[in-house]
Amino acid sequence: MHRALAGFLFLSLCAAIVLAGGEAPSAAPAAATPPATAASGAGSYTVDPAKSWLGFTARQSGGDVDGRFDKFTAAITFADANLAASRFDVQIDTKSVNTQDDNRDTVLRGDDLFNSTKYPSAHFVTSAFTRKAAGQYEATGKLTIRDVTREIHLPFTFQTTQEGGKPVAWLKGSVGINRLDYGVGQGEWKDTSVAENPVRVKFELRLSPK
Repeated sequence: MHRALAGFLFLSLCAAIVLAGGEAPSAAPAAATPPATAASGAGSYTVDPAKSWLGFTARQSGGDVDGRFDKFTAAITFADANLAASRFDVQIDTKSVNTQDDNRDTVLRGDDLFNSTKYPSAHFVTSAFTRKAAGQYEATGKLTIRDVTREIHLPFTFQTTQEGGKPVAWLKGSVGINRLDYGVGQGEWKDTSVAENPVRVKFELRLSPK
């Protein structure tokens, strides 16, 4: 009886304190909630330009033509644990196209293809990410070339490792697009019998955490 009465009085005291805006006493302190850490968010990365590249493969006259862009910037924020906060924002200098052939590069920069004077940059920015498997993902985003914007789905891999005792990440992927969808091919270059319509864009970026 005494034990039950004591328990009732203790509960009544707790209720009175809570209603008054105070804190109820407890026999043992509650476990503290651990603070959020940076690991739970998306990390930002810096691209190592010396060990990164962004390019393409096109088909011309029945053979592959490989090229790359010598100048581009990539703002990369990514974490497997927080895909919702992840983001890629890539700007490509179309004047920097390089296929190891000066004449061909001049044509690519010209009005009928990239028209680099009027449209000096191409732009890709993500809107969502999907995890496909361990280390394998797909980015949904908008690709803009010659002021034409279309949605693409970009498969890629993201792997973290240690190099020289420092953490690095490798971001690699490729996607097929049709150049004529973006107006890359005016006049005689609309004819796909010489320069085919499909082009594969590909990249390999070495990233360092900021």
